[in-house]
Amino acid sequence: MSAPLQGKVALVAGATRGAGRGIAVELGAAGATVYVTGRTTRARRSEYDRPETIEDTADLVTAAGGRGVPVPTDHLDRAQVKALVDRIADEQGRLDVLVNDIWGGEKLFEWDTPLWEHDLDNGLRLLRLAIETHAVTSHHALPLLLRNPEGLVVEVTDGTAEYNAENYRNSFFYDLAKTSVLRMAFSLGHELGPRGATAVALTPGWLRSEIMLDVYGVSEENWRDALERVPHFAISETPHYVGRAVAALAADRDVARWNGQSLSSGGLAQVYGFTDLDGSRPDAWRYVVEVQDAGKPADVTGYR
Repeated sequence: MSAPLQGKVALVAGATRGAGRGIAVELGAAGATVYVTGRTTRARRSEYDRPETIEDTADLVTAAGGRGVPVPTDHLDRAQVKALVDRIADEQGRLDVLVNDIWGGEKLFEWDTPLWEHDLDNGLRLLRLAIETHAVTSHHALPLLLRNPEGLVVEVTDGTAEYNAENYRNSFFYDLAKTSVLRMAFSLGHELGPRGATAVALTPGWLRSEIMLDVYGVSEENWRDALERVPHFAISETPHYVGRAVAALAADRDVARWNGQSLSSGGLAQVYGFTDLDGSRPDAWRYVVEVQDAGKPADVTGYR
């Protein structure tokens, strides 16, 4: 089936750039109508002060074969989120896929800084952006999603439940945020499963987002130039890879088998057979444990 999600409606909350954009575009490529939200539009930038906009994402969704609908939304504003869901209900009468990818914390957390030295206001705002936004969005969107059977909720995080349970994630606030999102999927699985819907947590691997590429001073076309300075970046993946993971989940009639679980783009690629844009299947979290954290030289043989 070239468009397995034809007739389906998705909301990707936090789709301005990065994983959210990749997910929105791949849902569009599978035929879905995708509402994309964020705070940066062509008329106004958020505090990120970056050029990517939700209108750009919506255009990419449409170009991929779906229908992209940009809706400026601050997911900390309950009235805005309610208005967003009311609009989807009025225009579509259904919601089949909810992706909570809201983050906004890159400029707020401080790597390797203990709690008592970390800026407290920034840390607490990070938690609001990374956790409260997901709860607010799910609170308003889930009644619409539950109108039809087989709805899917994807909580996007960083790290699998297994990895995060054993490893400190570089900052009290970052660690708490990403682990909390994992637990959200577990809890929603218990609440949605008996009602015919599915919730999962999903992590990409080392993501070649727009921001990450800028940090390393490269583009998607020449990203390998960064390997001399950051050798393990060789396992990295495009945002389309995790997008294809979400599209595969959304098209799976047996998606309930994953309910409440922690999943990764690399792990799902082995199950569903999708690839990244270059035809490879990077398995970043296995690589991180077996190569990077083990102190071995960078070598992606057998991992992509």
